[in-house]
Amino acid sequence: METGAVAGRDAGGRPYDVVLFGATGFAGELTAEYLAEHAPDGCRWALAGRSRVKLEALRERLAARWPRCAELPLLVADSADADALRELAESARVVATTVGPYVWYGEGLVAACAEAGTDYVDLTGEAEFVDLMYVRHDARARETGARIVHACGFDSVPHDLGVYFTVQQLPKDVPLRIDGFVRAGAVFSGGTFASALTAMGRGRQMLRAAHERRLHEPRLVGRRARAPLSGPRFSRETGTWALPLPTLDPQVVARSAAALSRYGPDFRYRHYASVKTLPMALGGAAAVGAGVAVAQVPAVRQWLMGRYESGQGPDAERRARSWFSVRFVGEGGGRRVFTEVSGGDPGYDETAKMLAESALCLALDPLPKTSGQMTTAVAMGDALLDRLRAAGIRFRVADAR
Repeated sequence: METGAVAGRDAGGRPYDVVLFGATGFAGELTAEYLAEHAPDGCRWALAGRSRVKLEALRERLAARWPRCAELPLLVADSADADALRELAESARVVATTVGPYVWYGEGLVAACAEAGTDYVDLTGEAEFVDLMYVRHDARARETGARIVHACGFDSVPHDLGVYFTVQQLPKDVPLRIDGFVRAGAVFSGGTFASALTAMGRGRQMLRAAHERRLHEPRLVGRRARAPLSGPRFSRETGTWALPLPTLDPQVVARSAAALSRYGPDFRYRHYASVKTLPMALGGAAAVGAGVAVAQVPAVRQWLMGRYESGQGPDAERRARSWFSVRFVGEGGGRRVFTEVSGGDPGYDETAKMLAESALCLALDPLPKTSGQMTTAVAMGDALLDRLRAAGIRFRVADAR
């Protein structure tokens, strides 16, 4: 691993507050741009990836807009090089990575950070990967003090922190019921498409990883926290059709609820896609079913991945027209609240913002002392919520009764 200029060291002897791994990919470059514009003075951060030539080109592009990036340190490491990943992890307080599909390329960095006591954030929406990393590396991370925080993009920050925000509007120490309804207008990149197809094609492995995690995870005593998958329905609260979303997001919410007593003695969360008309709902369900079916055929899966080159994605004009909204309906103790989390392009601009702010939050903010694999709500809670609101992502109470 090669390094550029080192900008001083903290008390632990680490030269960098934040290292961005996978910086030259589509999501990585957007995250680098966000850090270049918003990282505070004195924050020591670096770009990392497997190609020094591409890293140098990215640094030049950043320096053209933000001259202070001209001497930005560059770290060269490959996801398959354990020694380079160890050196990278030992150099940073926090490592943020955009390198996926994570089930193929992610474990080496998680292992290195868990061993080095380095905080870690990623963009994964892959339930199999999250469960495997818990089984294999949570215990070591607890020993070294590392915080391993997955799903720090649109998967699953708006949903995890949206529920966290909604819970705060409800009474304490009572059973709580919250439903989330997701709407978005956006397109995806080749890397995201590859990750989605990979996850769809690994149903058996995903179930096996979930089972193994349950064997290792301590049982919740005296409380309940669950995220059951319910059927499609018409939602009077939103005036839309609600289709159950079997994504990582409700699992993340349930884990936050299990870890935080503020969610009450008996917590339930349901997660839906919100669709305006019944034909759209039926078409969406059919499309998902077709995607799962074709992902089971390796040759077809590889052909589809080849149609969307990794590293490419929607241009700035298309992203500027993109948006997301997640509405939550929460009930408990005789009170009902309606809240909303909303923002711009969910897949890239806002995801880059969420990942960067998560890394900065872990590196720079006073936070509760925690370690091991955890969610954004558990690791960062109010501090990350405040950062995202200041960065333009809206958390609001629409109504309360």
